[in-house]
Amino acid sequence: MMADRPKLLIVEDDPGLQAQLKWAYDDFDVTIVGDRAGALAALRAQEPSVVTLDLGLPPDPDGTSEGFATLEEIMRVRPETKVIVASGHGARESALTAIARGAYDFYQKPVDIDELGLIVRRALNLAQIEAENRQLAARVASDNRVLGGMITAAPGMLRVARMIERVATTNVSVMLLGASGTGKELLARGLHEASGRSGAFVAINCAAIPENLLESELFGHEKGAFTGAVKTTEGKIEQAQGGTLFLDEVGDIPFALQVKLLRFLQERVIERIGGRKAIPVDTRIVCATHQNLEAMIAEGRFREDLWYRLAEIVVKIPSLAERPGDAMLLAKAFLTRFARAMNPQVKGMTGDALAAIDAWNWPGNVRELENRVKRAVIMADDRLVTAADLDLAVPGEGDTLPFNLKAAREHVDRHVIRQALARSEGNISSTARLLGISRPTLYDLLRQYDLQS
Repeated sequence: MMADRPKLLIVEDDPGLQAQLKWAYDDFDVTIVGDRAGALAALRAQEPSVVTLDLGLPPDPDGTSEGFATLEEIMRVRPETKVIVASGHGARESALTAIARGAYDFYQKPVDIDELGLIVRRALNLAQIEAENRQLAARVASDNRVLGGMITAAPGMLRVARMIERVATTNVSVMLLGASGTGKELLARGLHEASGRSGAFVAINCAAIPENLLESELFGHEKGAFTGAVKTTEGKIEQAQGGTLFLDEVGDIPFALQVKLLRFLQERVIERIGGRKAIPVDTRIVCATHQNLEAMIAEGRFREDLWYRLAEIVVKIPSLAERPGDAMLLAKAFLTRFARAMNPQVKGMTGDALAAIDAWNWPGNVRELENRVKRAVIMADDRLVTAADLDLAVPGEGDTLPFNLKAAREHVDRHVIRQALARSEGNISSTARLLGISRPTLYDLLRQYDLQS
């Protein structure tokens, strides 16, 4: 039966009050300690949801310094713990300080057992709700992880993931087309992991390397091939032997180098700079770009024969704005990750933050969202991130609708449908119920407003 009881840690150095409190909580699994060291040891061993903490602990039983030090340690070790602080010393000032440092509530001595019991049980209920929410959030994030660990519930992105999974085990070259920040490298890595290839996944951003160095980066060089070539060096193509080479921003490869890349794709052999030996290499190529390669071909800046070799399968990646519900899912996942590493006191987002995320168009896609959430977690002064922390406007502040009645209705319809999709994590049936319409009607609206990629 003890294992079924909620755990309560009482940090109190008065033996008489210890006994009184222990018998007052016979429906709890109670642990009682009298100092900071005992409190931290019990916290780690028992992981109680609720702690009552007397601020007047030894070696400062007549002050509050040791109690506040204990509170800070508890919040550092287990920030989700509900700590109820007690003191008879400067009650108002102590209460304000305790709450500012993470305490759940405060009560003034002498102790009223019944009043304290209500506070403890209220804290326990909140702790249980928060624990259930964390478990649900983790389950939702897990359920919505697809290829390469990408988080999505959007139909268009799920189709992309399924398409990549189907071609992963083949040896065809794949071209990923999408705006900057849409997750092209994550998808390329997921393709490699699903391919079963035993070699490494190697990525190179062709736009980030000067033209005169890119050939050496890709194909390697022999010792003495040029000034500074003090040793023979393998290029990225060789490093990915048996694996996958991801060429990001492939449209930035110089025209002259495109010929050499085409030869590798046709013959599956390379020659290092300064070398005369043909080296066979089994490397799969996956490319990505945000540029219009077909327009570049028409302008004579990209070889058409190379395009056909690289783009045996073309995958178009939707922007974050075209992935209803995903901004909310991703924001929650980013917040959990960054809060754990950078600011453990942050536990979630306010309603205005969630509304702002849902309303923003995300021109920088997932990368912009990730950066905004990271900044917000670092800058947050409270347990909940606000729209101001995200540097986003709250929807409704300064919004204007089109004067044309039909356009205004479409504007509102789009906004409401996006909100419903976000709240239901992209589930069509749940979204239809929220909107009070049938699923066929919702599908018609999604097609009409081009909300389903």
